Amino acid sequence: QIDPKDYTFSGLKNETVGRLPGKVAGQQFVIQDCENCRIYIFDHSATITIDDCVNCQIFLGPVKGSVFFRDCKDCKCIVACQQFRTRDCRKLEVFLCCATQPIIESSTGMKFGCFQYYYPELALQFKDAGLSIFNNTWSNIHDFTPVSGENNWGLLPETAVVQDYVPLPSPEELKAVRISTDATKSIIPITRGRRQKSSDESCLAVFFAGDYTTANARKLIDEMTGKGFQLVQTKEVLMKSEDANRVFQQHASEFIPLLEKGPVVALEFNGDGAVEGCQSTINEVFSGTKVFVSESKASASQDVDNFYNFADMQMGM
Repeated sequence: QIDPKDYTFSGLKNETVGRLPGKVAGQQFVIQDCENCRIYIFDHSATITIDDCVNCQIFLGPVKGSVFFRDCKDCKCIVACQQFRTRDCRKLEVFLCCATQPIIESSTGMKFGCFQYYYPELALQFKDAGLSIFNNTWSNIHDFTPVSGENNWGLLPETAVVQDYVPLPSPEELKAVRISTDATKSIIPITRGRRQKSSDESCLAVFFAGDYTTANARKLIDEMTGKGFQLVQTKEVLMKSEDANRVFQQHASEFIPLLEKGPVVALEFNGDGAVEGCQSTINEVFSGTKVFVSESKASASQDVDNFYNFADMQMGM
């Protein structure tokens, strides 16, 4: 028998509270009427609603469905979810991983950055919540109630440090979670999203499903960002042969047989020389692995557009 009290934080003031990995295990969770609190949910859950919270710092592990903030103000959050919504909120600062387009409604002073966090159980929690670490539209915000001449939301500074917003927990019990906020260790690849690109040259790389797809994609990200290129966006999505024809064009026939194994993982890198940098890295590091990579600077931007237009339609964006 489930006791709702185990899945609720209500009416707390000046407290630090949390749930350890394994303690929520996919249930719904409710956070309401909390003030000046630090709240950490180090587990996956079904849905989470946060109502009437003021000046709180909140970490939410992967949420299978929606995270809904209502009537909250002055909160700083780290959130991973399938759907993200706010209504009647003021001044929320959110490091976000969201699989679908985040929606704000009747909300002002909203700021968003890319989710960055690590603890050993987090990868499995993403899997249990049915979320891909590569599907993150954190900066593609839809404002349901825009006001002419005003901007209700923006992006956090690129230099923003997660720990300055949501500090690591201090109680002994919660300290047991082995957290790292080092950006290079983040379970979610850190993307530029809608930020201004530094170059007019991008490159698309696509890995096909297999035992090492995630590891290979992460390795390429490390290699490329290590060389100074920027990761703009990532996506994990199923492709059919007609999609492959549209995206891979004259090379489609060599990749179509690989699509049956499961979803592809696509990465967009940006920077002068990105195409050459990506090609040489793939030849050096992934010589035995089939990877689609843009052929030239001229075709690369079309590759990126073709892939992400298809992917956004798939995701129902």
